[in-house]
Amino acid sequence: MMAGMSSAQAATDEELQARARALSSPLRLRILRLCLHKARTNKEIADLLEINPATSLHHVRTLLSNGFLEAGETRRGNRGAKEVPYRATRMSWGTKIPDAAPVLVDTFLQEIDGLAPDEIQVMRIGLKLTEEDQREMLGRIKDLLAEYAMRPADDDGVATSLFLAHHLDQTAG
Repeated sequence: MMAGMSSAQAATDEELQARARALSSPLRLRILRLCLHKARTNKEIADLLEINPATSLHHVRTLLSNGFLEAGETRRGNRGAKEVPYRATRMSWGTKIPDAAPVLVDTFLQEIDGLAPDEIQVMRIGLKLTEEDQREMLGRIKDLLAEYAMRPADDDGVATSLFLAHHLDQTAG
């Protein structure tokens, strides 16, 4: 959830508020991640997140109605039931979420829950920069991440996630 929307994606205040609410749930953010590189049915989503399919469907419909997911062609499942695969539209990348930090941190913690320490690469650095240098650094990081986020997925690639947080260090002076 980075920069604001482009003019091609201009929306009313009501639509922007609905989109922000749709992205205010760690579970919905996890659904978007699951559907980013592979279309998944509601049952697949529910199974992967270990939740009730009705709960998953509620969240899928919220994401779908706000343009964050798109439905693929309906297909027949193993038992002949109708299934709809959903795919993330990547629109969430450019959507601002007010007070996003707690939701994003919570989502990150849920996504790494159960991973072994060697499955998580962690970097931490303390810097003392002018406000101008901080803005420049964060702008350059944002631009780099946006470049990679907008690249098409590589079919031979490995799905990966990155969580980056910046804060002022009140204790280091």
